[in-house]
Amino acid sequence: MYPIKLKPSFKDYLWGGKNLKYIYNKNSEFDIIAESWELSDRDDGMCYIENGEFKGMSLKELLEKNPGFIGRKYIEYEKLPVLIKFIDASKELSIQVHPSDETADKSENEEGKAEMWYIVKSEPGAFIYYGLNSIITKEKMIEMAENGSICNVLNKVKVNAGDIYYILPGTIHAIGKGIVIAEIQQNSNTTFRVYDYNRTDKDGKKRPLHIKRAVEVIDFEPIVPENICDNNRIETEDFSFSNIFQCNYFKVAKVESSKKVILNCGSDSFHSLLFLEGFGKIVYNDKEYEVSPGDSYFIPAGSGAYEVDGKFNILLTTV
Repeated sequence: MYPIKLKPSFKDYLWGGKNLKYIYNKNSEFDIIAESWELSDRDDGMCYIENGEFKGMSLKELLEKNPGFIGRKYIEYEKLPVLIKFIDASKELSIQVHPSDETADKSENEEGKAEMWYIVKSEPGAFIYYGLNSIITKEKMIEMAENGSICNVLNKVKVNAGDIYYILPGTIHAIGKGIVIAEIQQNSNTTFRVYDYNRTDKDGKKRPLHIKRAVEVIDFEPIVPENICDNNRIETEDFSFSNIFQCNYFKVAKVESSKKVILNCGSDSFHSLLFLEGFGKIVYNDKEYEVSPGDSYFIPAGSGAYEVDGKFNILLTTV
């Protein structure tokens, strides 16, 4: 066992930008980066090991050979339970929805997808669409999606760096332009597009919509979006540890330090460390592992105590 640095998988969707290259020095052959998958064992976006004896191995192969690295709750390995990524929205994402485990159609290989957004960066006036603002029927939803007026019945929520949102399955939503997000989600890529602004891809084709399937899983209950505030904050002169989010699928803490913090990775779950800001090093078994903004490290379950030394801001994910 040792702290495993992951090489991300990149996506160049048409709404992406250059922020991930500038902010996190992401090295991609793509001109733009829409998503950087930082913890993924999916064939459609695989992470690979960058350091140590497992260097060059895919994360999927590593976990198949060492299922205990995920944690005791997932010892019978099928797949990693979460997917973690950076998202750079230089243009609006499509209006979309994800199914829950219950509403996903298993016969079509659909999977439930709950996700949490941590706003890393936002331009002035940037916003997200988050749930319905009024009662609407399925038939009216289909009509408004087809005629392009769907945004009129969605909550338009201004966002700022540090904000946190939980996108519950069934919640219609979209990321607006000018936002960089760290996303922690169920390990699923099931998305139903409701509206895509009549855009065309690089080949001049419109991306497919899934309106009829979407209305079968959308929660039509209007909601008032609320930020999820930091809680269970532990603070000393040199560091703070805040449990900022928990759902049935994952837990996320925010760790901020100006010197050194000692963390402990027990046998129940791995630790995923996503470095948002700052420089430093991970120290484990008297060995040092340098870290920079944008780095993603996987700490195998059962690793025990390790240090993160430096000035940094980290999202720590467990299951």
